[in-house]
Amino acid sequence: MTPAGRIEAAIELLGQIETPLRPADQVAAEYFRARRYVGSKDRRAIADLLYGIVRARARLDWWLAQSKFDGLDVPRGRMIAWLALVEGWDEERLETVFDERQYHPKEPSAAERRLAKALHGHTLDHPRQPAPVKFEVPEWLYPRLAARFGTALETELAALQEEAPLDLRVNALKATREEARAALARDGIAAEPTPLSPLGLRVRGRANIAATDAFRAGLIEVQDEGSQLAALLVDARPGQRVCDFCAGAGGKTLALAARMGNKGQILALDVREGRIERAAQRLRRAGVHNVTRRVLASQRDPWVKRHRLGFDRVLVDAPCTGCGTWRRNPDAKWNLRESDLAELAALQADILDSAARLVKPGGRLVYATCSLLPEEDEGLLEGFLGSHADFRPLPAAQIWAEALGGAAPANPYSAGPALLLSPGSHKTDGFFIAVLERG
Repeated sequence: MTPAGRIEAAIELLGQIETPLRPADQVAAEYFRARRYVGSKDRRAIADLLYGIVRARARLDWWLAQSKFDGLDVPRGRMIAWLALVEGWDEERLETVFDERQYHPKEPSAAERRLAKALHGHTLDHPRQPAPVKFEVPEWLYPRLAARFGTALETELAALQEEAPLDLRVNALKATREEARAALARDGIAAEPTPLSPLGLRVRGRANIAATDAFRAGLIEVQDEGSQLAALLVDARPGQRVCDFCAGAGGKTLALAARMGNKGQILALDVREGRIERAAQRLRRAGVHNVTRRVLASQRDPWVKRHRLGFDRVLVDAPCTGCGTWRRNPDAKWNLRESDLAELAALQADILDSAARLVKPGGRLVYATCSLLPEEDEGLLEGFLGSHADFRPLPAAQIWAEALGGAAPANPYSAGPALLLSPGSHKTDGFFIAVLERG
């Protein structure tokens, strides 16, 4: 593809993300799946352009608002602003590429030419940009994150803007970490051990993991280090009955099965049939055979009542705002509305209340989110404990020592017994993990 063709492809993808709002990774995957003739270098260039603009959306829109050109097509406007502010394009260069040839962008309008001219010579950042714009955060969320992080706010928000590294979890059913690392090296992929998870490998740069022998043989799974730690802190043991209540596509289910050595029983539950069905292939590849998958009609499915007090461990990886994953899902923040937070908190409380029925006396309920917001984390936990006197929180330091050995990482932003991981402090996705024991 020509550079102009890549730009036009990125503009098309930007439009598909916006109308209606759809996840960027899903849109890009569908786009390339339908265009298998697009080579790997072109795919990478288009994706880099797409995600560069998505990560800079608030600042680009600030510049567009300052320029006061009405009637601009939003995806083309953001692209032109990116080319002017980041790539240094001027009006003349724009016209040589936006030339309406086959697969090229259509010619710029008079307003688009004026936009390119007005922005040429400026940079993406500007001293007058408000803090939420500077740090690419929805305005309504900024005060909540400021309350969470205090003086470390800028450090944490800057970390959330960075591109996430590629983390892998080694499947202990099939390989040690060093064996998996050696297998990746044979495919030309360098990986280093993650600092916190004993099963993690971190790949620097880009790599097609799905094409490696290590992945096809089930030695590894793509999983952020924070997510690995959430599964490890469940401390599931061989022979136990374990429930992954919001299993989704099975990432943590796989980790739990490996931790249990395929011994015992895991119930993987979810209300979304499509996602839990997709876990089947992953389970086969990983050599897991102690998992039963079940689709629930809702979090209050009668199945839960029938199996009350039946599990040693119950993991609730609750649906949430996902603000801890903005490094890898930068578009997700713009799909959130303030009303979503209250709705999610109510759903989380109901899910946790229902799942708690499954925990036997002496068993543990593990509540996790990939959120950094107190309303979804400590606040939710406080409400649950206030109405469930038979549960008590266990200190994260104790659980870490039991499950992983050694001292737990510093927990600077949460004073309670739970563990809060953050991109700035721990180089993981944002994760909140609380372990509760039933008396």
